[in-house]
Amino acid sequence: MIVEDRIYIGSSGKPEYLTLKLANRHGLVTGATGTGKTVTLQILAEGFSNAGVPVFCADIKGDLSGLAIAGEPKDFLTKRAEEIGLGDQYVLEESPTIFWDLFGVEGHPIRTTISEMGPLLLARLMNLNDTQEGVLNIAFKIADDEGLLLLDLKDLRAMLGYLSEHAKEISATYGNVSTATIGAIQRGLLVLEQQGADNFFGEPALEISELMRTTRDGRGVVSVLAADKLINNPRLYATFLLWLLSELFEVLPEVGDPEKPRLVFFFDEAHLLFDEAPKALVDKVEQVVKLIRSKGVGVYFVTQNPLDMPESVLAQLGNRIQHALRAYTPREQRAVKVAASTFRPNPAFDAFEVITQLGVGEALVSTLEGKGVPSVVERTLIRPPSGRLGPLTPEERRQIVQNSPVAGHYDTPVDRESAFEMLAAKAEEALVQAQAPQASGGLFGGLLGTLFGTTTTAAEGGRRPKLTGTQRVARDVTRSVVNQVAGKVAADLGRSVAGSVGSTAGRAIVRGVLGSLLRR
Repeated sequence: MIVEDRIYIGSSGKPEYLTLKLANRHGLVTGATGTGKTVTLQILAEGFSNAGVPVFCADIKGDLSGLAIAGEPKDFLTKRAEEIGLGDQYVLEESPTIFWDLFGVEGHPIRTTISEMGPLLLARLMNLNDTQEGVLNIAFKIADDEGLLLLDLKDLRAMLGYLSEHAKEISATYGNVSTATIGAIQRGLLVLEQQGADNFFGEPALEISELMRTTRDGRGVVSVLAADKLINNPRLYATFLLWLLSELFEVLPEVGDPEKPRLVFFFDEAHLLFDEAPKALVDKVEQVVKLIRSKGVGVYFVTQNPLDMPESVLAQLGNRIQHALRAYTPREQRAVKVAASTFRPNPAFDAFEVITQLGVGEALVSTLEGKGVPSVVERTLIRPPSGRLGPLTPEERRQIVQNSPVAGHYDTPVDRESAFEMLAAKAEEALVQAQAPQASGGLFGGLLGTLFGTTTTAAEGGRRPKLTGTQRVARDVTRSVVNQVAGKVAADLGRSVAGSVGSTAGRAIVRGVLGSLLRR
């Protein structure tokens, strides 16, 4: 239900709305398991979609997929609609939906390249220490400077192998690079591959514009990420969503405060983003959350406990919906106090007491109004959803995926020439140049064959000819010369890759606040 510039959330005795002009000031949806957070997320996604705002959200349990199909009339939904005064205005309808899946099973595959992910997020994904992250940064730096595309895991593995082989030359320019540290990073890559991350890295990479689609009738498309399997690897889940957020931040232009958001991004299980995160990363997240508002993007964190969020991030979230919390343990009691203290008080009730008494589908609601001032908190019955309450069947999902506007575009992976092929070609070229003197013909070739003891005759039965003392000296000298030639080729290759930044400034890749690639 849209009233002018607002989304209808529910009723507290009076209608409660979320103002679209202030929806990009971010928000927070919290509550214990089973209190109705998923339904609240669904009705917000439906409301934004009807208002023409594209939505991205992760579907942890599969229940959110139901918004793609019109709901079935059920007594308890009709009763709730009557209780809050919707009555005949309660319409059952589907929302335009695109399903995505990192593994390409429950939706269209989502991929990005190693370069676009960047060293900071990749280090977070592999749980690297500071030393290992430093070496990873060197690998990216050399690849960026020399135009070596890092598209998938085999590219990064080849780059690390090259660092290991030329550690001495590279250390002289970029700092110490030890083979032990490289080995630790390579083991981290192996773990990522076993967890299915190799499906995520590659091409065709996701175009951010795909998440900002609208239909011909002006409704916003809801992009739903199938995350029921992805959540089994919490670090990959959190890093992926953070990468997506950083991509939006880097790609979208400044728009100030639009009449409605250009996109709303729901970050479910938000605590996974901050679990064991280093302070440097939390600071970056806070920076992105602060600044992405001016890009017209609203970020809504969904989690069980407000204590899961750092205070610096919590302070940026103006629109809040608080479902019931339990208060049995000291930590739970502390969480209730934190949640109650963040609301603008209502003299009619004590928010601390009410939070523990809320029923399913009931919440404390406070949204921004006027000049961005939070409204007085109200005890609110959340409206019923227009889409199905519950998951789609596999056949229903398959039909929607087949008829999707992006069907066929991302389904087939592409493996173009990148760092793996380029480094292999350079190594082969170096080997050919090193072996060229031995393989050359004529008198010189024959002499080298004799001096190196590589030529044989039938009479000798394949044995090397016996050399005189003078010939042995000549052989050793020639071997030394050839080895120096081969060494110079390898060293030249090392210096080429580990060259100064100034000599390759024209090709250098620029990275953004979270280390992701700035597409130009």
